Amino acid sequence: MSFNYLFKFVLIGDSAVGKSCLLLQFTDQRFQATHDLTIGVEFGSRVIEVDGVSIKLKIWDTAGQETFRSITRSYYRGAASAILVYDVTRRDTFNQLENWIEDARQNASENTQIIIVGNKIDLENKREVSEEEGRKFAEENGLWFLEASAKTGHDVNQIFQNMTRIIYQKIQNGELSTESELSGIKIGSTAKLIVSKKKEKSGGCC
Repeated sequence: MSFNYLFKFVLIGDSAVGKSCLLLQFTDQRFQATHDLTIGVEFGSRVIEVDGVSIKLKIWDTAGQETFRSITRSYYRGAASAILVYDVTRRDTFNQLENWIEDARQNASENTQIIIVGNKIDLENKREVSEEEGRKFAEENGLWFLEASAKTGHDVNQIFQNMTRIIYQKIQNGELSTESELSGIKIGSTAKLIVSKKKEKSGGCC
């Protein structure tokens, strides 16, 4: 499928918070109750539309275990967005957010857009972290925030749509460059064709 832009996203966060399930729900619109722990990294992609523009999201799902942290860090490089996930039913995963943010800011580009996502809101009776607490933490760290459920699909699309729109608008405003290797943004074949046609039209004989 043709697309105008390619954005690199990376999913980060503690083990078993539902990163792989969020990716599966977004790319395949399905939920898998039992999922093996990610070893190293997994990959998924999907083309979405923002303001009439086709954008392909290349999403890297990283392992949350400390053992694979060095591998995970290498995937921060050149990411347009980092989606930091915690489990609302496990406060320990919320308490680890500061470490993940520090990791991301040390290894990712300063222009990498980070969103904190509280997953598993379908398990409301087991909730240990309130939405207000999660939102306040994100605001204090200057990050985006959203809660979702990989199981029901609630707001899963919204996570990726919101971040894609933010990045696209920054490109339009000139805040992000499509020419930098570290931006996590590439121009797709369709956009190149449009640019080429514009050049042809602007050219001409004396």
